[in-house]
Amino acid sequence: MPDDARARQRTGAGLGLLLALVLAAVLLTALPDDGEREGGDACAPQSVASWSADAGLTGEFARYGDDPARSDDWTGGDGTHSVRLPDGRLLWLFSDTYLGRVHAPPNPFGESYTWREAAAPLVRNSAVVMRDGRLESTLPAPLFPDPAPNQWRWPVAARVEPRSPGSSEQVVRVLLWVRTAGQSPWIYGVPTATEVATLSLPDLRVESVVKVFDQQLVPDPSRRVLFGTTLVEEGGWTYVFGGDDRQAASRPVSQAYVARVPRGRLAEPGAWRYWNGSAWAGAGARPRAVLGDGQRAGVGSAFSVARVRGTYVLFTMAAGTEGLTTVTSYWACSPTGPWHGPTKDFSPSLPQGGQVAAYNPQTHPELSDDGRLVLSYDVNWLETAGAATQLNRNVSLYRPRFVTLRLASAR
Repeated sequence: MPDDARARQRTGAGLGLLLALVLAAVLLTALPDDGEREGGDACAPQSVASWSADAGLTGEFARYGDDPARSDDWTGGDGTHSVRLPDGRLLWLFSDTYLGRVHAPPNPFGESYTWREAAAPLVRNSAVVMRDGRLESTLPAPLFPDPAPNQWRWPVAARVEPRSPGSSEQVVRVLLWVRTAGQSPWIYGVPTATEVATLSLPDLRVESVVKVFDQQLVPDPSRRVLFGTTLVEEGGWTYVFGGDDRQAASRPVSQAYVARVPRGRLAEPGAWRYWNGSAWAGAGARPRAVLGDGQRAGVGSAFSVARVRGTYVLFTMAAGTEGLTTVTSYWACSPTGPWHGPTKDFSPSLPQGGQVAAYNPQTHPELSDDGRLVLSYDVNWLETAGAATQLNRNVSLYRPRFVTLRLASAR
């Protein structure tokens, strides 16, 4: 081949390579970030560097719950989740909730605890509205009625979305867990289905409830998956995390799963896609766990995921007996994993020593800022027999508590 022809060939090849690189860069820039690329400068190992009790938030729920002027309002609950509304208010969602009037100490046992009567109403869910850092009202409870006899709904994560794609009108979507009454070991109900409720704005009225993931045909209750314990929005998607109930079947830890929905379409069952271990699959797919080995690594019955400086960080109670007192965390560069950890643990304060347990660690991004993450945890009496008596004789037990975390790179 003549030298000038070789030169033209080399020049053409180099130009072609350059054009290919430019085109690839343009395509990468144009494609939405689906949050699934492993590694990179934006993702680094994250763990808890320090934590401190948030006395202000914890105290606000104590103030509101202890207010003797209220006779039919929230006085305690668990399953703590929150969502910021467009007008600045904060909506707090709870699962099992005590209503009724509280009384100043001493209680009937002569103890210096604020208390409620044994006949105080217990409902399956509730919602409380906060404005400018102060709790101001409880919505009519239960907010979400039972779907059928011996079934109930527990609200979990929530998001504000357009009423329909492209609409300027906004609504609140609330993920719901449906459980059915069962025998031991299913004393907290058999996992049944995941639903999405739509609340109108600004009046927060329940408009509709749609079932998005039915588990009634899965024969082994410990393998049924409920989605919605936490949501993360990234790159045009809402990632919806969930878990199974293996702990109820005497396994040390449960497993975590993830689905994703185009942002703004949580109430459309056909828009949901479930990670099956290699791809996102549609309706009828069997999700595959992204975290959990059944022994040391895994999640509690409820957990939370936050995106911190490009890294997904998952908070859950630790495995084994430490799961009664200790919060641990995992990190990943993708919602589907691989998840690394558990990393550094911390044990938030608990009242009355070893007679109570902590559970359901939940992050609250709307109260957090860069480098500072607000996390709540619930507290309950350890023994189920006689628990109601203990929670009524000291109403401070069954309320959320808050801590402020600071995360740092573990590199």
